[in-house]
Amino acid sequence: MDTVQGALDWATRTFAENPKGIYVFLIVFATLLARFLMRHLLDRVAAHLGRTHTIHDDAVLDAVRRPLGWGVWTFGVLFAAEVAGSGTDNALFAYIDPIRDVAVMVLIGWFAIRYISFLESHVGDPTYGTGRVDAATASAVGKVLRASVAITVLLMALQSLGFSVTGVLAFGGIGGIAIGFAARDLLANFFGALMIFLDRPFAVGDWIRSADRQIEGTVEDIGWRLTRIRTFDQRPLYVPNSVFATLTVENPSRMHNRRINEIVGVRYDDMAVVKRVVDDIRTMLQEHEEIDPDRTLIVNLLEFGASSVNIMVYTFTRTTDWVAFHGIKEDVLLRIARVVEGHGAEMAFPTSTVYLAQLPEPTGDEGA
Repeated sequence: MDTVQGALDWATRTFAENPKGIYVFLIVFATLLARFLMRHLLDRVAAHLGRTHTIHDDAVLDAVRRPLGWGVWTFGVLFAAEVAGSGTDNALFAYIDPIRDVAVMVLIGWFAIRYISFLESHVGDPTYGTGRVDAATASAVGKVLRASVAITVLLMALQSLGFSVTGVLAFGGIGGIAIGFAARDLLANFFGALMIFLDRPFAVGDWIRSADRQIEGTVEDIGWRLTRIRTFDQRPLYVPNSVFATLTVENPSRMHNRRINEIVGVRYDDMAVVKRVVDDIRTMLQEHEEIDPDRTLIVNLLEFGASSVNIMVYTFTRTTDWVAFHGIKEDVLLRIARVVEGHGAEMAFPTSTVYLAQLPEPTGDEGA
């Protein structure tokens, strides 16, 4: 009992002699307690949100963890410093309020940047059901938003510290004009990339080609200055983004079907069975599991050629895959050949018929 009473007496004397120290101690202790409780609360919230599949809930929780933790410590330390410096003439403590204002802006900006980064990396995740989002577009939009947040926070912080933001913006405007003249090509490529991200004529992984510049290959990366394309012989091709503003680009990757367009020639000797051959080829294609019945299907006698009766076969496959398409086309052509053979007909090939004149045989009188 005497020990407890002694401790109380010591605390009373200490508080009376140095009350600020006790207040600072209590503030630091409260900061530690608040940090512990906040972490425990966030873990509970994370466990609850883990049962949902909403991307914005997860993004907010992920983004707020570190800024909130640092915010607790920052404001706790600043409050303790404010208490310790109260009643003193030290000029250092006069910066506590501006530092607190800047800290608020930085923490909010940090939260926004982390939130944007989470959305950028998870917006295409099928778990969240956000639909198909191009990774390159998400990356580009994320970079622009993060840069906007960083610049905004920087300008607000300068304003809070007493700097003239108007002067900074004016200097930036003059500098921007000078840089614009010196880097016109760079800006053209930047806006070219921006148009690609907005219009989305192609995306990473698409097969594109352009007869204008003999460009063909698979898009590997869309940067702010260059687009990297891997040609089919595995060479990297770097195309400035400004080129696409004046270029006609074909994107075969976005085809709905692939077309089979063939001319089948049979002999003139098989003219009697041509109609049946045409009908059976049409039926075969209508029943083929890899032929799209919703697309145009034409099988008709086309023309009388120089050495064959020509039948047009025009149809579309379900697949757009290049390798699979050629396998289906091979199967269709082999089935057509079997249909022709099944009717006793044959495929025609270029032939020439030579007619020999029948000359009268010489008589005995002519030989005498």
